[in-house]
Order: sequence, then structure tokens, then C-alpha cells
Amino acid sequence: MSQPPDPAPDTPAHPRLRIRIVFGEAEMIGPGKAELLERLDRTGSIAAAGREMGMSYKRAWELISTLNAMFRDPLVSSTRGGTGGGGAVLTPNGRRVLALYRAFEVEAAAAGADRLQDLRALLSEAPDRDIPDGK
Repeated sequence: MSQPPDPAPDTPAHPRLRIRIVFGEAEMIGPGKAELLERLDRTGSIAAAGREMGMSYKRAWELISTLNAMFRDPLVSSTRGGTGGGGAVLTPNGRRVLALYRAFEVEAAAAGADRLQDLRALLSEAPDRDIPDGK
């Protein structure tokens, strides 16, 4: 999945969007859930994906459970551990949702690039300015 590149560590931060799509009070998808899905897809494990992101298995499972409940068809299919070991995979719907979210990020960033540069030009010139994640 393509996503907007982060600036190189030794160059000034470039403005970038962090998109969160809110469907309801507790129903949303944003950069964290998308990253969790991508890591789960790569590792085949909810626990491993969560560990890579510095979150507990319980938190990772809660996020996956929320995503599965949000959509008509689940995004992740999992099997319990045991002698054969457990695992998790993205379903076709999971791949579709993730691809749509990442495409939305890329399109929004491209559409807003001029406005982001205009805003960047209005920022103060603090030498230690760093704007990771919009903070």
C-alpha cells in the first residue's frame, strides 16, 4: 500500500495530512488502525503487529475487534493458538478497506499540497521546528 513518505530525519518537516475517517461515535479508521492492519498482514499475528507498534495484545485485539464490528464483513480472520499455533490474516474485505483508506490518504495529500505549502510558508522560522504527526 502506498502512503505519503515521511520527511528525511535531517531535513525540515514537510506538512502532511493524517487522515481519520469518522463513521460514528466509536467507528473510525485512521493512521494507527491502518498501520496495525498492515503489520498484521505482514506478520500474520495480532500479537506481533501490536508488539511492533508498542501496544499490548489486548489493545491490538480491541482495535481489530472494533474494525471487524464496524464493517459488514470482517477485516481480519483469526485462529486461536494451541499446538498448531494461532494466526490472523486480512480478509479480502480487509485488503479492500485498507487499500481504499491508503488511496484516500494519497489523493487528499495531492489535492491539498498547495494549501499545505501555503500554510508552511506562514509558520515561524524556529530552528528546531519539528512537526511530526501534526504536533
